[in-house]
Amino acid sequence: MKLAILTTGGTIDKTYNEHEGSLLNDKTMIEEILRLLRLPDLYIKYVHVMNKDSLDMTEEDRKLILNAVNTSSPFSDAILIIHGTDTLSDTGEYLYNNLLKLNIPIILTGAMRPYEFRDSDATQNVTEALFAARITGPGIWVAMHNRLLSFPGVVKDRNNLTFINNEENNSIT
Repeated sequence: MKLAILTTGGTIDKTYNEHEGSLLNDKTMIEEILRLLRLPDLYIKYVHVMNKDSLDMTEEDRKLILNAVNTSSPFSDAILIIHGTDTLSDTGEYLYNNLLKLNIPIILTGAMRPYEFRDSDATQNVTEALFAARITGPGIWVAMHNRLLSFPGVVKDRNNLTFINNEENNSIT
């Protein structure tokens, strides 16, 4: 399987700066996460789009993500987008509304806690997204917390710290 992984930053990629006592988006953690998994016959092309907290993303940033998807899709069986959870739904809806011809699955995932934290959900979510990339059909999806949800209508459930789909029949849970 040929997979393009687009990195945009978000909580999954945040690292702790001991000198400043802050969390920063200064590098991606996806290669470290994947290094721990057995992934036979997976050929990965990494596309670094940006390193941003998703709360700081603009419409121009979403256009960059859309362009990266359009550039990567002819050479990929699926695309995985690493994204911050705060505005992941906005990007998913943007892609849903602006991708004209969709022949492969586009899977968005992230984490509620940084990969570097002991209780992070990052590895689980990336693993689920990799599996979803193999089993789903064309569309825009979010894979997190033992759920696979299809756009449109995916929203962050801030009370339960996960995602839900407000549209009927658009989720596989």
